Amino acid sequence: EADALHGGAPAALLAEAAAAAGPGGDATVVVRLTYEFLGPVPFAPLAVSAEVVRPGRRFQLVEGTLSAAGRDVVRVRAVRLRRGAVELPPETGPHEARPPGPETAREDPFPPVPGMPSEGFHRTGMEIRFAGGTDFGEGPALAWFRLGRPLVDERPPSPLARAAAAADFGNGVAHALPFGEWLFVNTDLTVHLHREPAGEWVLLDARTRLDERGVGVAMSTLHDERGPIGLAAQSLFVDRR
Repeated sequence: EADALHGGAPAALLAEAAAAAGPGGDATVVVRLTYEFLGPVPFAPLAVSAEVVRPGRRFQLVEGTLSAAGRDVVRVRAVRLRRGAVELPPETGPHEARPPGPETAREDPFPPVPGMPSEGFHRTGMEIRFAGGTDFGEGPALAWFRLGRPLVDERPPSPLARAAAAADFGNGVAHALPFGEWLFVNTDLTVHLHREPAGEWVLLDARTRLDERGVGVAMSTLHDERGPIGLAAQSLFVDRR
């Protein structure tokens, strides 16, 4: 909606809250974030809360909410695992071709959408650079993201928050239908991480699949500049505008 926030910033705020919720935040790693978007997130004061609902030395479950005027607008459930030191045997993961880095990618502004504001998080809050010959055209995308401003006051966002914010862009950069004629709104977002993100840049290797019943899914492989970090998926509500 024109007067609502993009989902990336709320996802980033709740990611940081879920990581910091005590006790045990410093001794754990967030490996899964599952968001449910309950309604539009307004341009208004927002309250963020998170608590550990299943404590443990190895496995913890955290629940968090983002609310506006006393109404929950986004919920998250996060899985945290103990932060350990495990010596793994060599060759434990697949060899993947390294994608082009952000320094070689090309900036491409978000295309205008009739009836939508010309400013917003997707235009001014996030730097987006496309790689591999992809762009904002229809089809799969290879796009780097970097948050362009702090989330709260002047505090730099964490790499986890940066990954969560970027993950909510999969359906936008890898859209399968024209923006001006179709809605393909994500009602949720799930992020699985097999490694803690590092640095400022997050890459989405994204694609979208749709069905004639008016539903779909956007799927993204997530990378930082060191390599793969995880996966993201969004359920999509699809309809003509």
